[in-house]
Amino acid sequence: MHELLARDNINSEDLEALLKAREKGETDFILVDVREDMEYEMGHLKGVDMLKPTSSFQQWAEQLFNDAKDKTIIFTCRTGHRSGQVQNVFRSNGHPRVINHLGGIVSYRGEIER
Repeated sequence: MHELLARDNINSEDLEALLKAREKGETDFILVDVREDMEYEMGHLKGVDMLKPTSSFQQWAEQLFNDAKDKTIIFTCRTGHRSGQVQNVFRSNGHPRVINHLGGIVSYRGEIER
């Protein structure tokens, strides 16, 4: 397992490195964007696996929690605030491997898709 996946928080540079490592098959994780649909459509990180808006958290949280219990999940958003809140809920409910992307898309210098 990649050492960055052992952290509670990663910055944009770390996330870029992890996405490159995942492309090469060197690591595995799920990258979840918790912004709203409109924000996502304006631009999102290349490599996002799923969009799970915080406004509909109650509808998707339990299923993602259960489906990804044995996987590492990295949450991202605009600045790292909403993703940090989601991370805290998952962690407080016992998910073993959840990471917050500090700084969010506003600090990200990697590839953005529209």
